[in-house]
Amino acid sequence: MNPSVSVVTVATLEAFSAAWNRHDLPALMACMHPECVFETVGGAEVFGTRHTGLQAVAQAFAAAWQAFPDARWLHGQHFVAGERGVSQWTFCGTAADGSRIEADGVDVFTFRDGLILVKNAFRKDRPRLPAIAAGATP
Repeated sequence: MNPSVSVVTVATLEAFSAAWNRHDLPALMACMHPECVFETVGGAEVFGTRHTGLQAVAQAFAAAWQAFPDARWLHGQHFVAGERGVSQWTFCGTAADGSRIEADGVDVFTFRDGLILVKNAFRKDRPRLPAIAAGATP
């Protein structure tokens, strides 16, 4: 993302989403403000788990791919209104034990200086799906 651009657009969120699906951490972090905050879908606090600053956010983003190596965010729809934005998606991923998640969710964004300041993630709390038997298709 070009830091001289001070407006986030739907194209910005589309590029951010595409970077998630490529598992491209440098591209994701190029979209994040130096004072960024990421609030995860789960955690002990009412807001999930809060990661603050570029290093902590990068580690949290990478942890998503460690937990779900085939993670994908499908059917993205993106909206921007001034300094706020929303991305709606369906998360699909397989955990190490073979169980699968397929659930709808949204990211609610706050922007500053043309970058993502806050990424607040929400996902439907759906039971995990069983592992797929060898040779079967989902």
